[in-house]
Amino acid sequence: MVRLYHVPLSPFCRKVRLCLAEKRIEVDLVEERYWERDPDFMRRSPAGKVPVLKMDDRTMTESAAICEYVEEVHPTPPLIPQDPGGRYEVRRLVSFFDDTFHQQVTAKLLYERVNKKITGQGYPDSGNVKSGARAIKHYLDLMEALLDDRRWLAGDAMTLADFAAAAHLSALDYISDVDWDRVSNVRDWYAKIKSRPAFRGLLADNVPGFPPPPHYADLDF
Repeated sequence: MVRLYHVPLSPFCRKVRLCLAEKRIEVDLVEERYWERDPDFMRRSPAGKVPVLKMDDRTMTESAAICEYVEEVHPTPPLIPQDPGGRYEVRRLVSFFDDTFHQQVTAKLLYERVNKKITGQGYPDSGNVKSGARAIKHYLDLMEALLDDRRWLAGDAMTLADFAAAAHLSALDYISDVDWDRVSNVRDWYAKIKSRPAFRGLLADNVPGFPPPPHYADLDF
C-alpha cells in the first residue's frame, strides 16, 4: 500500500498528492502532527518534516525528490518533459515556488495565519503578513507574464511546475489570500488545473477551526 504522511494545507504535501492523483496511484493519507515530534514519525523523517511517502518498500522524504521518483517509476502521464531544456524549465519553476515563493509568500501568509495557531506558536506577526501580501502581488504578475506566452507555466504541456505552483496557491486560496481579479490569465490557468480530477482531494480538505471560503471548491469561481 502507498501511504502519505501529510498535513492538508502543506504546499509540499499537496504537490505530492497532485502528482500521485494525476498518475491515478491510490494512496492512504495519514495526517501527521509533525510539530509534536512523535518518535515513530521522527524515525520516518529525522528532519521532522512532511511529506513522507511509503512506496515500493521505501520511505521517502523531500517533496521534489518524491515527485521525481514517482515520475520515474510511473512515467504515464508524464509530468516532466524528455528534452533537457524542458526538464530544466520545470525544475527551475518547481524550485522557485518551493524556495523563493514559499519563503516570501506562503510562509508569511499561510504559516503566520494558520500554522502558528495549530502548532501553538502564538499570534501572527503583522509585519510578516504585510510583507507576504505585498510579495504575492509581485509573483502573480510574474506568473501572468509567463502565461502571456505559454499555455502552461513551463510550456505547452501541463507539468510538475504547474502542480508546484497550484499547491502553494491552493493553500493560500483556502485562506482567501489570492487576488484572482488581479491577473486574469493566472485565474484562467488555475481554473483549468483546479478542474482536473487530481484536484478533487484538495478541494475536499477542511481544516478544523479554519473553514474555507465559499469560492474555494467552486470550479466556476
